[in-house]
Amino acid sequence: MRRPPYLALLGVGVSGVLVLSAAPAAAAPRPTAAAPGIVVSDGMTQPVFSLADAIEERVYVQTPVDTDHDGRLDRVAIDISRPRETATEGFKVPVIFEHSPYRKDTWGDVPYPSVLVDELPQNGVTRSGLRSLDMGVQRAEAKANLPGSLDDYYVPRGYAVVLGQSVGTADSDGCPTSGDQAETLGTKAVIDWLNGRAKAFDANGAPVTADWTTGAVGMTGVSYNGTLPNQVATTGVEGLRTIVPVSAISSWYDYYRANGLVVAPGTYQGEDTDVLAQFTAGRARAEGRCADEIAALTAEQDRVTGDYSRFWADRDYLDARRVEASVFVVHGLNDWNVKTEHFAGWWDELAKRHVPRKIWLHQGGHGGPGNNASVTLPDGRTWTYKQTENRWFDYWLWNVPNGIMDEPTAVLQREDRVYTTYANWPDPAAREVAVKLAATDAARPGTLTSGHRPKARVEQSFVDEGRTIHPDTLVADPDAASPNRLAYLSPALTDEVRISGRPEMRLRMAIDNKPDANLTAYLVDYGPAGSTAEPRVVTRGWMDPQNRTDPSRTRPVKQGKLYDYRWTLEPKDYVFPAGHRIGVVVFSTDQEYTLLPLGGTKLRVAPNDSEVRLPVVGGRTALGF
Repeated sequence: MRRPPYLALLGVGVSGVLVLSAAPAAAAPRPTAAAPGIVVSDGMTQPVFSLADAIEERVYVQTPVDTDHDGRLDRVAIDISRPRETATEGFKVPVIFEHSPYRKDTWGDVPYPSVLVDELPQNGVTRSGLRSLDMGVQRAEAKANLPGSLDDYYVPRGYAVVLGQSVGTADSDGCPTSGDQAETLGTKAVIDWLNGRAKAFDANGAPVTADWTTGAVGMTGVSYNGTLPNQVATTGVEGLRTIVPVSAISSWYDYYRANGLVVAPGTYQGEDTDVLAQFTAGRARAEGRCADEIAALTAEQDRVTGDYSRFWADRDYLDARRVEASVFVVHGLNDWNVKTEHFAGWWDELAKRHVPRKIWLHQGGHGGPGNNASVTLPDGRTWTYKQTENRWFDYWLWNVPNGIMDEPTAVLQREDRVYTTYANWPDPAAREVAVKLAATDAARPGTLTSGHRPKARVEQSFVDEGRTIHPDTLVADPDAASPNRLAYLSPALTDEVRISGRPEMRLRMAIDNKPDANLTAYLVDYGPAGSTAEPRVVTRGWMDPQNRTDPSRTRPVKQGKLYDYRWTLEPKDYVFPAGHRIGVVVFSTDQEYTLLPLGGTKLRVAPNDSEVRLPVVGGRTALGF
């Protein structure tokens, strides 16, 4: 297991209080007072340093990149807050580092491309028109400036807090590049400086060194601020001991695309890498010295085919071979902005490489679980989320022996909002169960079964009108026929059924009158037949039929020909209550996520050759139908 070097244990107090110091073991004792050190109680650092007296300074770190191509290496601005003892007592401290593209001067009304199209662009017709959205409100959760919550909490506990400004944003040099390796290296440079491997300067150009730190760094942040830690961890940079990514992206392709289809992050219809770069750059920079760089993003991101390409590979962090930092993954199970595949794909890769890790999943959307969210461990101790984060940093940065790595790996908030613990995620008891689609009538809703299908073989058709019909309408009334979607329902469940992992859709389908179409599937929790309860969308997934064999390769679809399509829905951990029914709803255009072509595309499904594969805890026996 990766562990930082042990620090000198100077004393043990009453009530399990430890005093730890980073002072060299050979240092002469001060005649009038003990060397400054952190105070640990119950395995957690305590607030013993004065925030009011903290040293705060602005530094400009030189990066190895020149993103605006002006012939000068970009410098990124960072703000530092640290205990005064780091200057007056020679007390060296670890660093909690949050980097961000959202610190200041963002473009609040950046224009978005319209998602209203006559035809899908991969059919050869380009989109047109602009609309303006107020992103100043939408992205506000990511903003932070000193003083702030991180320094308020951690500086008194013996940490330095560093808040950085990404390349091409705020007071930093350069141009934003929306997640590529230049942005990664621009962030990594801060850790290199903290460990004496990079240069930094004050506002007057005088060199500055970080002689007050141990060099041990933990990164954290929410959304984009949490994505940057994922990026930097993949470099294996020395000194980065741990990261706590919250609602973080692990692949920008999975943020703006899905299986070859242009798909928006939730509530950001029309956004893409170029729109995000304009927003983070601010209008003056985006329309001025960075206009060419942002135009290159527009060209290379390819909103026509939606194919995975080298452009997206440069913004993909799903390779943990060089990761040396431990990882504490935090994500909302109902996050439709940074969808759940981001944490699940990253988690899978970390597991393959045996990276020390922990995961905390909550029932909320985009963001963290809240500092006061609490879980009771099997030994009876109860910790809040903030205490867990605190203990995690203490273990990996101060090497406090608090046993956090001996506790259950996964914390998960169930549907009743109670947190529980699991040995891992997905649940090791989950087994893939093939749940077959079946129908005996061309128009009526079909059924789901894990047993034998009815002998009758029919095909079912629907017409895409998703541009004008909201998904809520398409999901409603599952027992009634609809010309614009197909629904398949299980019998009422005899016992509750839990899924944990990735559902997979396997659909045999034809497009009868177009070269291509949006393809959407929803997994839905329905009440018993005749129930007035609102259906609950459990998870979703999308696909471009032209990318049926590979997200990086477009292959034409022959009109009227049945093809086999296979794609995963967004990962989920969910309990269907006893008495409810599991539903699969298939339609084309998703008003909230896909491009919106004019209606009229005709799609045809062969249900008896189709199925959904569910990761059921307990397998087929637990499914019960």
